[in-house]
Amino acid sequence: MKKVLGKSCLILLFIFSVAAINYKTELQQLYHTVRLFDQDVIVENFSNMKRLAPTKTVAASGVVDELDHSPSPLPRHFTYNDKSVDMQNWIERSSTTALVVLKGDSITFEEYYQDTNEFDLRISWSMAKSFLSAIFGIAVEEGHISDLNQPVTDYVPSLIGSGYDGVSIKNVLQMSSGIYFNEDYGDFFSDINRMGRLMALGGSFDEFAASLTRSREQGTYLSYVSMDTHVIGMVLRAATGIPIEEYFNDKLWSKLNTEREAIYITDSTGEPMVLGGLNLISRDYLRMGKLYRDYGQLGNQQIIPSQWIEQSITPDAPHLIPGKRENSNTHWGYGYQWWIPENVNQEFLAIGIYGQYIYINRLADVVIVKNSADLTFMDNSYESMDYSLAAFRAIAHSLSGNVITQAE
Repeated sequence: MKKVLGKSCLILLFIFSVAAINYKTELQQLYHTVRLFDQDVIVENFSNMKRLAPTKTVAASGVVDELDHSPSPLPRHFTYNDKSVDMQNWIERSSTTALVVLKGDSITFEEYYQDTNEFDLRISWSMAKSFLSAIFGIAVEEGHISDLNQPVTDYVPSLIGSGYDGVSIKNVLQMSSGIYFNEDYGDFFSDINRMGRLMALGGSFDEFAASLTRSREQGTYLSYVSMDTHVIGMVLRAATGIPIEEYFNDKLWSKLNTEREAIYITDSTGEPMVLGGLNLISRDYLRMGKLYRDYGQLGNQQIIPSQWIEQSITPDAPHLIPGKRENSNTHWGYGYQWWIPENVNQEFLAIGIYGQYIYINRLADVVIVKNSADLTFMDNSYESMDYSLAAFRAIAHSLSGNVITQAE
C-alpha cells in the first residue's frame, strides 16, 4: 500500500511539475490577478500592470501638447453633506496616488503620492470606457455605423443566441442592455472577477460576452455592466475592419499630442481590454479631459465630433437622468460611457474602480485627474464618488472666482 501511495504521489508531483512548466505564464498571471488588489501591493500593481498581464503598446506621436504651469494651492476644506472635510485628509484617506488640476491651459496643481511618480503608467480601469466611446463616435461620424438603434448582432453574429441578441448599440452604450452581470469586485465568484481569472488563465473576452444572459428588458434600467463596453468594442472592430489598438492610435492617440505611450492590457488572443485595460501617465489622462472640455478640438483640429460629445454627456431617457429613481441602482446619470452627476451644469466624469477620475467642468474651464488605490471605493454604495465630486467642485470653484460650478 505504501508503495502504491508513493507511486501515486510521484505521478501527481510529475503532473504538477509538467503543468507548472507548460503553464508557467498563466499560473503567474493567475497569482498576480488573485493578489491584484491586496493592500500591500495594490499601489505598486496599479503603476506596473505591464509586469502583470499581456499588453500592447501604442507609441506616442512625438508631438506634445505642452501645458503651462501656474501653481495655485488647493482649498484647505470642502463641504460634503453640510460638513467640512479636510482636503489633505481626503487625499490621504482615499489613497490618492496622483492629483493633477488644469485651469485653461495651465496646470495649477500636480502632486504624486505613495512613492509613485509623474511617469508611472497608471491603470485606468473603467475610465478606458470613455476613451472607447470617443473612437466609437469617430466611427459613427465616418459612416462605419449608420444607426445606433441597430442591434449589435447585425455587426457581431457570434452574439446571436446570447443575452445580447437583438440588443441595440445605443442601449449597450448607455449601460442599459438588460444583461445580468455581477460587478462586485469584493465577491470572488462575481462575473467581473471570473472575467479577470479567465484573462489570467487564457481565454477570450469575445467568448465570455457570448456566455452572458439577459435579466431585464433592454433600455429600461441603468445597470453598470463592464462587458457591455467590450461588446461595443466588438461592434467597432467589425464595423471598421481595423484592430482596436490601430483605430485608437490613428483616430485619437496620434492626434492627442501626449507625452508618453499608451498600454492596453489584452486577453490571451491579443484583444485589448477596452472596458478597463488602458494605462497612461496622469497628464495624458488630463489631455483627454481637456479635449472633451474643449468640445473635441485641439488647436485647429476637430479630433472627436462635437455632436458626439454632446450626445455622450446628455442623458436622454428617464432611467439615465441623474437623481434618485427606481429604474437605476445609482443616483448618478449616464451617457455614452460617461458619468453625469446630480445638480449638473456642464460637468461630467470618466470614473474607474478604486478611485480613478477625469473630472470635467466646462463653466469653470477646469479638468481634474485623480488616480488612486482606494480599497474603500465601494463602501456605502460607492459614496466615495460623491466625496470626490464635492472635492472636485470645491477645487474648480476656488479657481473660478464667482463662477457657479453647479446648478442652483
